[in-house]
Amino acid sequence: MLRLVKKRFVPALFLMALAIKIATAQNYPNRPITLVAPYGVGGDSDFSARNLAPIASKLLGQNVIVQNIAGASGTIGSQKVRTSPPDGYTLLVSRAGSQAIVPALESSTPYKWNDFTFISLLDFNPLVCVVKPDAPYKNMKELIAVIKANPTKLNYSTAGAGTTQHLAVEVLLRDVGLPSTAATMIPYKSAGLATTALLSGEVDFLCNNLTTITGQLKGNAMRPLVTSSSSRLKDFPNIPTAKEEGMGSLEKVMGWSGLYGPPGLAPEVVEKWQTILKEVAKNPTWINGNDMVGALSAIRTQAETEAFAKEQYDLYSKLGSELNLKK
Repeated sequence: MLRLVKKRFVPALFLMALAIKIATAQNYPNRPITLVAPYGVGGDSDFSARNLAPIASKLLGQNVIVQNIAGASGTIGSQKVRTSPPDGYTLLVSRAGSQAIVPALESSTPYKWNDFTFISLLDFNPLVCVVKPDAPYKNMKELIAVIKANPTKLNYSTAGAGTTQHLAVEVLLRDVGLPSTAATMIPYKSAGLATTALLSGEVDFLCNNLTTITGQLKGNAMRPLVTSSSSRLKDFPNIPTAKEEGMGSLEKVMGWSGLYGPPGLAPEVVEKWQTILKEVAKNPTWINGNDMVGALSAIRTQAETEAFAKEQYDLYSKLGSELNLKK
């Protein structure tokens, strides 16, 4: 008799827990949501979070609060979300660095690229390769010609080995048949410092996220040579695309932001955010925010987001093996 009660009691507990989970998801959200940006204030993840938060707050009827948890190439903030309850109240602004590059190159990363619930992509940040306005290189072909004629003479700035600034140049050199040693990488502590290094003449060229250098481009403080976007940029129509310059592989290298949740996030919460993001994508304030910094709208389905994330992870994993960057 006792065994029979136990057998009935366990399923009853399970069904009760399931009912509570469903009810919670259906009532979601009923309190403020924390949106974790895994990098510092003023960076791309911070921008994406703050561009989304006020609009999502109005649509959801609850405050969406941005929390910057920076450190360890974005892994501290990412891990915080991964280990949070899967109730939809702690979400992550995922980035190319923290969700694709670092897991692909660092074996000590405390999570895998797919240790999250994918919700959607948010925006793309194409790269632009630039030189100073008075540089002798008027276009990408001229810069490559000098690199070919003078191996190791020219140098470029990055935010460190394995960052998009570094890997973009690696891909670019490979597309034109040059080895990694053809140009010398000079690492700095951040993308902003890498930009400053170019402006001060410490390096010859730089490939950086458009969102980081939009102001300098609009102020003619830099001469753009090529962009990794698949089509010409709306605000910078004179910048040739990588495909136009015969460097099509460069299209795959760009910054991006997405919206991720902890593993096991209720499908109803994902569906709620998918509905909200469809409205966000049409919101003039969100669109104008992206336009101001050169970000491209990239709202996607959950399946499309996961496929893109895998493609990015595979790209950097392959590059890491080929360039001996894996640790």
